[in-house]
Amino acid sequence: MSRLIYFHTKDSLERVSLNPELFSKELKKAIRNLLPYEMEHLKNWLLFYTDSKPELKKCISLICE
Repeated sequence: MSRLIYFHTKDSLERVSLNPELFSKELKKAIRNLLPYEMEHLKNWLLFYTDSKPELKKCISLICE
C-alpha cells in the first residue's frame, strides 16, 4: 500500500513541477506522509529529476534537512 503513496507522490510532484511554490508545498506533504525508506527513494528521484530543472533545485534543501 505504501508503494502506491510513493508513486502517487512522485506523480503529483511531476504534475506541479512547472510551479516551484506548488512543488515545494507537495514536497512538504510528502515529507510528512512517507516512510523513511520511501523518503530515501524520493530524495534520489528528486536529485535526478531536478538535474534538468534549475528552478526546482532549491527544493532539495527541504528533503535534506
